[in-house]
Amino acid sequence: MNSILITGSSGLIGSEVATFFSRLGFIVHGIDNNQRAAFFGPQGDTRWRQKQLEELPGFRHHELDIRNRQGVLALLKTLRPTAIVHTAAQPSHDHAADIPFDDFDTNAGGTLNLLEAARQFCPEAPFVHMSTNKVYGDRPNLIPLVEQETRWDFADPAYANGIGENFSIDQSKHSLFGASKLAADIMVQEYGRYFGMPTCCLRGGCLTGPNHSGVELHGFLSYLAKCNLEQREYTIFGYKGKQVRDNIHAEDVARFIQAFVQTPRCGEVYNLGGGRENTCSILEAFALVQAVSGKAQRYRYIDAPRSGDHICYYSNLDKIKEHYPTWAITRPLADIVAEIVTAWQQRPLATTTQRNRA
Repeated sequence: MNSILITGSSGLIGSEVATFFSRLGFIVHGIDNNQRAAFFGPQGDTRWRQKQLEELPGFRHHELDIRNRQGVLALLKTLRPTAIVHTAAQPSHDHAADIPFDDFDTNAGGTLNLLEAARQFCPEAPFVHMSTNKVYGDRPNLIPLVEQETRWDFADPAYANGIGENFSIDQSKHSLFGASKLAADIMVQEYGRYFGMPTCCLRGGCLTGPNHSGVELHGFLSYLAKCNLEQREYTIFGYKGKQVRDNIHAEDVARFIQAFVQTPRCGEVYNLGGGRENTCSILEAFALVQAVSGKAQRYRYIDAPRSGDHICYYSNLDKIKEHYPTWAITRPLADIVAEIVTAWQQRPLATTTQRNRA
């Protein structure tokens, strides 16, 4: 029987992929140790999602830190899965500067541990690595922009459909998070190209959905919706609130991963986001959430952007559609926002209140 190993299985993408492949009849092995709670406190806790996953047919949880090299090697030697999806990470752009060793050991070291274990025990298994658009550093900010009423956008027609995979990753400020993820990204490519392993890096835009445990430091749309519903003040950091992101539903990410697992390539890189059609600025996100919740968004503005933050970024999906023409975005942004708002409304009030007070 086919089996898949998913790291970070209780997180947004990991849990979506676990659910998706469980429905396909895979034995699903999930690695997670709730490190998100260690990084972000009780509000980042994902044990609630782990409990849901443990109800899935064929799901098996493994309490393991991917920084544990011997533990990773031993598990891969035992399981020898037919596919690997690596979503575990220290995911915060800002928090990385406070925990540089934890950040690099998790993002770069943990990825190397998994790659080498895969090479030794299941080199034929497709290996999908969730990378990030932060590997491009702040170079997207050098593209000429035009300021519109509620957003910034690219003025250069060469980027009318977004940023492609040939965009430079060099000579820019990445944040320590971006640097550690870039190290992992290059290593995943190298194991593909050097050893001939079927690997790919997915350089994500804003990956989102109703199962996100959004916090201020990670999880833009989820956290914004949570603030709106609880009438908590949301903080905008710079760029007039007009900074733009493309948003993709976690299930569309899982659908692409299925396509790659079915027809893998060696050492590939894809920009994976919602594309231009699923973009919004923070100000536009306020309006989208308000339309669903009926509540005005409370916010404050700090005229100081996060270091290395993108002013405008959205993914050019031409390459991914050329290589996998049956894959496409299926969830429009308005539907994604509605799902996120509904999910927060349905989560147990007591649990939400407890997290807020922590």
